[in-house]
Amino acid sequence: MCKGLAALPATCLKSAKDMKHRLGFLLQKSDSCDYSSSQGKKEKISASLRVSQEEVRKWADSLENLIHHNRGLAAFRAFLKSEYSEENIEFWVSCEDYKKTKSPAKLSPKARKIYDEFISVQATKEVNLDSCTREKTSHNMLEPTLSCFDEAQKKIFTLMEKDSYRRFLKSPYYLDLVSPPGAGCGPENCKGSHTHTLDCNSNVISQCA
Repeated sequence: MCKGLAALPATCLKSAKDMKHRLGFLLQKSDSCDYSSSQGKKEKISASLRVSQEEVRKWADSLENLIHHNRGLAAFRAFLKSEYSEENIEFWVSCEDYKKTKSPAKLSPKARKIYDEFISVQATKEVNLDSCTREKTSHNMLEPTLSCFDEAQKKIFTLMEKDSYRRFLKSPYYLDLVSPPGAGCGPENCKGSHTHTLDCNSNVISQCA
């Protein structure tokens, strides 16, 4: 038996070094493959979340365009959350979901849940409705139908359209999407039907400061 490395033949030592080198190379290659795979997955996820500039600019045309697009709805919801007023969009979304109810047996419990959460006096996320609309909606709870929240939903939509939607278009939540970092301030990037969305003097767009 060998009593130490010194006792091993030169060819034995060389073979051991070669094997060590190969193992090290294979481990590095494996790590590289894992990293590349991870990066590829991240890029695919990022690509799936991208929205074209043309689509983003359409959001400035109307609140309806904005909230009927999944990414637009998410951006608007995040903005309202930053202002602690997300109950409005949550109520609107709940009403849209409610109107898709197919089972008559589910109408009453779903309607009661929406009413208790957004409209009742003790609602945890009470929305701002006038007394007349609130009373009419309360009356509709006696026999809930698919249209029992229509008037209240329209009121909240109008409220968002005249108030929070306009602020959203001037906020980083929208500006960072319509003019992402690195877009520059050339004439082709600073045109738009809504000039405030692409204002190159805005403090929000750092590359234009």
